[in-house]
Amino acid sequence: METQGQMMTETVTAEQMRALEQAAMDSGSVTGLELMERAGQGVAEAIKAHWPDARRAVVLCGPGNNGGDGFVVARLLADSGWEVEALFHGEADRLPPDARTNHDRWAAMGAVGPLTLGAVKQAGEPDVWVDAIFGIGLSRRPTGELERVLCHLAGHGGDRMTLQPKLVAVDVPSGLDADTGEIPGKGAGEWAPPCPFCALTVTFHRAKPGHLSGEGPEHCGKLIVKDIGL
Repeated sequence: METQGQMMTETVTAEQMRALEQAAMDSGSVTGLELMERAGQGVAEAIKAHWPDARRAVVLCGPGNNGGDGFVVARLLADSGWEVEALFHGEADRLPPDARTNHDRWAAMGAVGPLTLGAVKQAGEPDVWVDAIFGIGLSRRPTGELERVLCHLAGHGGDRMTLQPKLVAVDVPSGLDADTGEIPGKGAGEWAPPCPFCALTVTFHRAKPGHLSGEGPEHCGKLIVKDIGL
């Protein structure tokens, strides 16, 4: 379910969101795997509504539960007849249990490639890029290959106007602090920071403060809040 109005302006911090999820799981009302499935379903629904004519997606999955959400999105889009490519940063055996389950579910139906700048460039021009690299817990600037990937998605080389209309973020654009709306480590005047400018951001339960403050609105694009049953 998409939420609007007052629900959009009420916010929860990253810590509060984790506590809400843990409390729901501790109560036995829902499992972590069910929450991940609901989150992925919400993103897939939003993608199909926002890009009704799209049929090809590249899903960029990080090493945590945000990446797990991404693998759910990949599977659900493929189940809908889309051509889907999934690129993954990390090691499968180091993923959190629910994310590992969804990694394996996707791997049983599609390939999992390495998430590198070269692989992103070789992916060509899909209809939709899905940013499921980092979630709401990021508080420092990404480094290494992921920094290069995020700078590329943000428009390094002058591609922002080409990429932005095709970018959707899962929960929060990777590189954005969900609590402050700032981009950790961004240099003064940096025109292509390590954080994508997205056409659409799909978050869960409530907006986070960073969606609505600082540089958040510019990087998030249209914000949709999906109910996951908390």
